[in-house]
Amino acid sequence: MPDRAERVQPLGPPPPRKRVAPWADTLFAALAQGAAWLTLLMMAGIIVSLLIGAAPSIQKFGLGFLVSTEWDPVKENFGGLAMIYGTLASSFIALLIAVPVSFGIALFLTELSPGWLKRPLGITVELLAAVPSIVYGMWGLMVFGPLLATYVQQPLQALLGGVPVIGSLFSGPPVGLGILPAGIILAIMIIPFIASVMRDVFEVTPPMLKESAYGLGSTTWEVVSKIVLPYTKTGVIGGIMLGLGRALGETMAVTFVIGNASQLNSLSLFEAGNSITSVLANEFAEAGDGLHRASLLYLALILFVITFAVLAFSKLLLNRLKKNEGGRS
Repeated sequence: MPDRAERVQPLGPPPPRKRVAPWADTLFAALAQGAAWLTLLMMAGIIVSLLIGAAPSIQKFGLGFLVSTEWDPVKENFGGLAMIYGTLASSFIALLIAVPVSFGIALFLTELSPGWLKRPLGITVELLAAVPSIVYGMWGLMVFGPLLATYVQQPLQALLGGVPVIGSLFSGPPVGLGILPAGIILAIMIIPFIASVMRDVFEVTPPMLKESAYGLGSTTWEVVSKIVLPYTKTGVIGGIMLGLGRALGETMAVTFVIGNASQLNSLSLFEAGNSITSVLANEFAEAGDGLHRASLLYLALILFVITFAVLAFSKLLLNRLKKNEGGRS
């Protein structure tokens, strides 16, 4: 009998697997490319429709629409500065509050939280994103607004009312409605989005990098600022831009608490104001054909341009950061 080692044949390379359906790859690639082109066509269609609808207002008011504060549907004199200011000011206040809070939440969940608390706290933060915006608006109008007027607006006016320049930002009736309440409500609404994105990108940082930094004696803040943030800056900026986009486009919550006044009497954060989305929600259904509806569409076009400018700025910022990294290396 032959030896057992002689009977065992060595294994050769596996036979090549025949592609069963190469047309499936071609179909998938065509569908993916078609979806991308469909998205671009939809965006182009939105821009074209806004331009056509806003054409009468653009022809009559031109760029002066951007610096005029008059909004009079009866006399058909329209200017969008009050709404543009309300949109940008409330969104800036929201980012000013939401970004540090979201960073702290993400830092705590990824670096400092005990294991038993990490999951329930993370789920709780994410559940805040599921609350309908109209609920935030009603809560802001009936609960948060009166508390803000009594315990924040009145003390701020008493403390800073006589200070030049700064005092003018806190003038006006402390009734719990205005740009400041709208900005705070927006901050509460966008915190779950920014915090969730920051937490996810912080967690993808290779543990070896963080452990090496801790092994060299770095503190938690040094690890986050010198290891985690540089490694995840693209995701962090993306999360902030996601929150800013939500703040710029929010409608119902802002409509409840901003005051819906289409006149810009002062730059006070306590004065009732308006945003582009709130004026569209309040007036578009009642606006007839003519300059009124065209001016509302002009505002919608301006909001589209603002959003596009924000995204373009974030892209340029990321490119600048990458270029600086190449220069340092």
